[in-house]
Amino acid sequence: MNFVKRAGMSLGARKPRTAALLAIFVVLCTLLLGGFLLQSAAARQEADAQRTVGVDVTVRKKGLTPALADRIGAADPVHRYSPEVPVRAEARGFTPLVADVPAPEGDGAGQREQGPLAVTGVRDLGMLLPFSYGSTKTTEGRGITPEDAGRNVAVIEQRLAAGNHLGVGDTVHARSADGRREVALKIVGIFQDPRRDQPGWAPPHELPGNTLYVPVRTAQTLGTGPAKVTEAVYKVGSPDRAGQLHAAAERILGGGGFDFRVNDKAYRDQVRPVQRVGAFAGLIVWVITLAGALVLGLIVTLQIRERRAELGVLLSLGEKKWKLIGQHAVEVAAVALPAVALAALAGSLAGQHAGDALLGRQGDEPVTAAGAPDTVTAPPAVRVEPAAVGKVAGIGLGISLVSTVVPGLGILRLHPRSLLTDSE
Repeated sequence: MNFVKRAGMSLGARKPRTAALLAIFVVLCTLLLGGFLLQSAAARQEADAQRTVGVDVTVRKKGLTPALADRIGAADPVHRYSPEVPVRAEARGFTPLVADVPAPEGDGAGQREQGPLAVTGVRDLGMLLPFSYGSTKTTEGRGITPEDAGRNVAVIEQRLAAGNHLGVGDTVHARSADGRREVALKIVGIFQDPRRDQPGWAPPHELPGNTLYVPVRTAQTLGTGPAKVTEAVYKVGSPDRAGQLHAAAERILGGGGFDFRVNDKAYRDQVRPVQRVGAFAGLIVWVITLAGALVLGLIVTLQIRERRAELGVLLSLGEKKWKLIGQHAVEVAAVALPAVALAALAGSLAGQHAGDALLGRQGDEPVTAAGAPDTVTAPPAVRVEPAAVGKVAGIGLGISLVSTVVPGLGILRLHPRSLLTDSE
């Protein structure tokens, strides 16, 4: 009789044992599938966090220019970047804020000559640390983005906007401190600076309400000399990539030294826990694979010992030993395949809940992007993909093969007479 057909008849004749073996395989495959799903979900969440959170690197150097900052920003590790170009400007058609306390003798005129507005040229307002960490927020409109490079737009502080009855869409005029150039600025956003005005007198440009953010090119137009970058902030995916950026910055800036500061706190807070979950999921897969092979191997060994009489009869009838081993392998494999299907069904029903529990709501921390209001990252998606099911099926069949072949090797050393004699 064909050993495959005989395996099917054996499974039907031993329904309780078949059901128990199926239950074991379902649990085994479900845990394996859960490990693979957690691994893939953790990898996706880590990649998303590297793009949205990443690591902030601040570069400072005397003589740093917008052109050099752009060259560093073009390096491979950089996702986003923004230089800061501060200038002073005069207000045309609106009134800058002034301190409540009168200026001391001889101070006011000099400050007016330099310009009362503190204008900062940026490429990406969301990259500035006060905006990216949420201490300073855009309350109306939007921030400066790389798409504004060729536009004369501005984001102004809400106290200056309220004092001059300005809103998003209005146009104001700013003039360079030497009076040679004037720029019409369209207001695209209003932000709130948490800093309070000083209790005593302060020059207008030091008042937080007189701060404007404009594109870098607009700041260069309003400046009275060569544009100087006080600092440039770069976002890279991981601390390892920060090392690559340091090498690129050193190559571009040359000798003389520069200040290179890495802030990876947000990365550690949001990415490292996800990496630990991924590593834990990988450990689960290995432990379940080894434990499953061991448990099933013991079960098959016990079944072989209980079926010694059956094996002796088949061998005495001339059945080949490898076919007896093949019969046991087919029996276990025939149970493993439906167990994979049941595990896939269980994963599709409960996978998302398990992912939320282990990966947590780590994406629920607010992330500020491009100077826009805070947004909440979506929870990690746990999807049952064909590749994961294929891995589970492969491992399940591998376990069934190992757990039957290894115990079945003992059959090769036995003879029909010894089997029948021992089983009596």
